Amino acid sequence: MHGLARLAVLAVIGAIATAACGGGTTNDLLAKVKAADKIIMSTDPEYPPQSSLADDGSYEGFDIDVGTEIAKRLGVEIAFETPSWEAITAGSWSGRWDFSVGSMTITSDREKVIAFTNPYYYTPAQMAVVPDSGITSLDGLAGKVICVGEGTTYLQWLDGTLDFGTSSPQTKPPTGATATTLKSDRNCAESWQAGRRDFEGWLSSVTTVQGAIDEGLPVMKLGDPVFNEPLAVAFDKGGPSPTTMVTEVNKILDAMRSDGTLKSLSEKWFGEDLTTKVGG
Repeated sequence: MHGLARLAVLAVIGAIATAACGGGTTNDLLAKVKAADKIIMSTDPEYPPQSSLADDGSYEGFDIDVGTEIAKRLGVEIAFETPSWEAITAGSWSGRWDFSVGSMTITSDREKVIAFTNPYYYTPAQMAVVPDSGITSLDGLAGKVICVGEGTTYLQWLDGTLDFGTSSPQTKPPTGATATTLKSDRNCAESWQAGRRDFEGWLSSVTTVQGAIDEGLPVMKLGDPVFNEPLAVAFDKGGPSPTTMVTEVNKILDAMRSDGTLKSLSEKWFGEDLTTKVGG
């Protein structure tokens, strides 16, 4: 009896210890990350200059640097996973990664499953064509096919469902234009480089379009940007509570903006400061 009683007491003590040490951790993302001493970031290795694979196999880019700095200021190590963009924006990550610093636009649909920080930078969405297309205005893409990345706001803009919550894009898509999707925005420009011509337009961030131009891909900007995007760090609402993590990362982003880190990283990768909202 004494042995059984002792085992029972030990079992109770173990349960209490587990609840005290693990209960809060598993239910709170910040506590979980701190306990693991590591945060896992999802990234796209084919989205330069935001994120890409360097020659040595490491990741590099604006988003990579921002995510790494966030981890540093949280006092934890960083690791990377490379799921599809559609998997990231769908939520329900099942703990496979902890956050996304992936130039994700805040939209009403995404807010149903994703918890966002305040924006860390802003980018215009830019239409592009091949230089010898003969198309000189957005209207010239009426009835044409436009290439976009899977699960992107660019696809939503084309099908008329893009909603930022507080404001919606003022520029309308070309009449009768349809979308074709590839895994990544960048793949559209690479397809043109490979000789593909079954789509006439490409819509992506101005930074990605300019990066393709700088690398010599057959790309030309078409007109002014069609809308501006507020881009934020993202957390899964379907996992451990991200509330305290969002608060903490907002403080870190505020500090990075105040001490010039965000501006410096933007100028390093984009050649200009995109961290301050311009206009309405």
